[in-house]
Amino acid sequence: MGEMELPDGALYGASTQRAVLNFPVSGQPLPAAFIHALALVKGACAAANADLGRLDPDRAALIQQAAREIAEGRHDAQFPVDAFQTGSGTSTNMNANEVIANLCSLAAGKPVGAKDPVHPNDHVNLGQSSNDVFPSTLHVAVAIALRDRLEPALAALQAALAAKAQSWQEIVKIGRTHLMDATPLTVGQEFSGYAAQVDKGLARIRRAGRALHELAIGGTAVGTGLNTHPDFARRVCARLEAQTGIAFREAANHFEAQAARDDCVEAAGMLATVAGSLAKIAHDIRMLGSGPRAGLGELVLPATQPGSSIMPGKVNPVMSEMLVQAALYTQGLCQTVVSAGRDGHFELNVTLPLIARCLLDGISILANATRVFATRCVQGLQVDVRRCGELVDRSLMLVTALNPRIGYDKAAAVAKKAYAEGRTLREVVLELGLLSREEADAALDPSRMLGPTGT
Repeated sequence: MGEMELPDGALYGASTQRAVLNFPVSGQPLPAAFIHALALVKGACAAANADLGRLDPDRAALIQQAAREIAEGRHDAQFPVDAFQTGSGTSTNMNANEVIANLCSLAAGKPVGAKDPVHPNDHVNLGQSSNDVFPSTLHVAVAIALRDRLEPALAALQAALAAKAQSWQEIVKIGRTHLMDATPLTVGQEFSGYAAQVDKGLARIRRAGRALHELAIGGTAVGTGLNTHPDFARRVCARLEAQTGIAFREAANHFEAQAARDDCVEAAGMLATVAGSLAKIAHDIRMLGSGPRAGLGELVLPATQPGSSIMPGKVNPVMSEMLVQAALYTQGLCQTVVSAGRDGHFELNVTLPLIARCLLDGISILANATRVFATRCVQGLQVDVRRCGELVDRSLMLVTALNPRIGYDKAAAVAKKAYAEGRTLREVVLELGLLSREEADAALDPSRMLGPTGT
């Protein structure tokens, strides 16, 4: 296609530069995590080709060394292609092929662009196509990010919530359903629900990772495996498992593995579910800490920064607000992945770079937000015990415990009378002679309402 001028210091070649000029869209390349995973795949391919006698050991060693340097993040600036590019990711695949080949040339004492001793297509891309390399890299990158970024963040939040649940088991508060007063529970019980939500989220993220274990590598252009060795994919997957500790395996059906991205859509669904859980928890904590005098005020949130430029002394629930925004953004990215999953026309999905960007960005943002929320909000939470007790004492929903003793209709009448007259349930029950003092005290004791009472 003719000559192409390259920037000084570029380790990539003409294919990459054409892509840079063709796609000046977002100004943002694919996430570094994707490039690092791509280098892992390229190194594993070189090793597999050497094992199969298709690539001489010296060239394979040079390619593997160059790939290691890229995987370690030493050449991130050499991957400038915009995330919005050719739908197969061919531009980024060729970017990697060219950088690796030029690193090999430099290691062999040859100039950049020599394609000697390693050629970007003939050697680095041997037995591969962008159509199987890119989806394979997508799975590798996302599986690693889920395990190494999001899982630890969720585990830290779950531990922080579980610790609060344990320490607050004896503090009774009023429950709320439909945003209205309900029967009592303990703050510990409430927080045990949050901890369980995050624990289920961890399980979902692990299932999402397992959905990505199948790799498309070995299918080459359309899934037939043209120009590659029959044992190539198995050996690549084994190399990747040894390097990452993740049980990658060859796709059971290469045509599905390249034409469809249902596995990524599944992972996006799990990620969106976790984001929803985190937003619910953040919302609850924000509202339970509302006040300090005109709100619920049951929780005392850590004061992380001034909350207003005009109201002195105001402190806002900024950490909850941050996590909610991160969750909403992640859910939007996941919805984009769902839509992109529809674009598997015939033998190839052509939204691969978009899926990669959305999943990796969502995982990164949600992981960072979760980690910060755990350390700067949950760990510093306190309970206003006096306020919790005050709201329990004033609640009319303690009347629920009277149902087995005086029946639903009489209990409802007691609640209505107490509310209308601004009196306590105990006062009304005694006035109407429905229970003795001892019976009323026992029935309306909130500490006896924290678990099953039927016989």
